[in-house]
Amino acid sequence: DRLIMANAYDVIVIGAGPGGYVAAIRAAQLGLKVAVVEKNHLGGICLNWGCIPTKALLRSAEIYHYLENADAYGVSAKGLSFDPAAVVKRSRGVASQLANGVGFLLKKNKVDVIFGTARLSGPRSIDVDTADGKKLSVQVSKGIVAATGGVPIGIPGFEIDGESVLSSTEALELEEIPKRLLVIGG
Repeated sequence: DRLIMANAYDVIVIGAGPGGYVAAIRAAQLGLKVAVVEKNHLGGICLNWGCIPTKALLRSAEIYHYLENADAYGVSAKGLSFDPAAVVKRSRGVASQLANGVGFLLKKNKVDVIFGTARLSGPRSIDVDTADGKKLSVQVSKGIVAATGGVPIGIPGFEIDGESVLSSTEALELEEIPKRLLVIGG
């Protein structure tokens, strides 16, 4: 049973990454009734699993490097150590804080957020399986924006299994530093 939401929105944006949430906010600023459908996290891959958490990890490494070479600055730092789990926790916290900021911007601009998976079901309609188990059919009066972002792909012979072959998502959550690591791609 699908709950029918007839002409519920002028515009639906599928995906809340940098393309999607910006499009949704702009449409709302132009006076349209807008909703964004997001499967996982507001802010997309860059904010949650790419650029932002990577920069947070690099900053921790940079600080450790400075402390390791403190003598060159006339400063003494002895007994250095680091906790990889705490470094990852900080990185995830930075990403989470920024994702919450995206949520705030959407709310401030009166954009509804529906967490779930959307499928086009017609030229001006989508079906959504929501994160809380509801099934929606949503009619859209003006248009649908598909801003579905990217996904890591496997390479033949190197299929992502989350253990020995990782995508960027799993790599950014490692709480132990591997003894050996091969990076394919940039």
